[in-house]
Amino acid sequence: MRAVVLLSGGLDSYTAAAIAKSEQGFELYALTIQYGQRHVRELESARTVARALGVERHLELPIDLRAIGGSSLTADLPVPRDRDPGASDIPSTYVPARNTVFLSVALGWAETLGAHDLIIGVNALDYSGYPDCRPEFVAAFERLAMLGTRAGVEGATFRVHTPLIHLSKGDIIRRGLALGLDYGLTHSCYDPVGDGAPCGRCDSCVLRARGFREAGVLDPLLLR
Repeated sequence: MRAVVLLSGGLDSYTAAAIAKSEQGFELYALTIQYGQRHVRELESARTVARALGVERHLELPIDLRAIGGSSLTADLPVPRDRDPGASDIPSTYVPARNTVFLSVALGWAETLGAHDLIIGVNALDYSGYPDCRPEFVAAFERLAMLGTRAGVEGATFRVHTPLIHLSKGDIIRRGLALGLDYGLTHSCYDPVGDGAPCGRCDSCVLRARGFREAGVLDPLLLR
């Protein structure tokens, strides 16, 4: 069974991909989008993770969203730091329609591969309030895939797999460690310092640190 997995180089997408391969038996085709992200360092991690996973093919596709802007990840805007983890507002790190764009490209590649499964590491518990990480969004995209593709019109059923969507960050890390994953290969920080090291204060760094504390293990990035 072939599946297209959105692989960012972060620990969520790494874990979701490993679950799909090890537990569901999928043959993985990894898609990494170069969207003009501030944290371009994650692309190196995506390549490393793809090799570790033994994917069939790793496609890096440039779709530069900087022209659209609207996010501190793609425009010259400050990345929020030390934000209240319980804040309900959508932060400036939200990239307008990012997962819609990414899943649409993944869907197109899947259709050419004859694959009907997409994998994305979205999470609806420990996340920064992004609307395109919710189960409602995923269900709507599955419906879109059925209506907007030749394969769907001809009777194929597309499924977007979200194995992490109801897990806490600590649960995700425990799940990955049980699969033997090396999280030292990953990158999570939105605003890394000059040498690529994590800032430790953006939402993504804070969530990652909390996850490792909950899992009761040390983040391997801290050992470097």
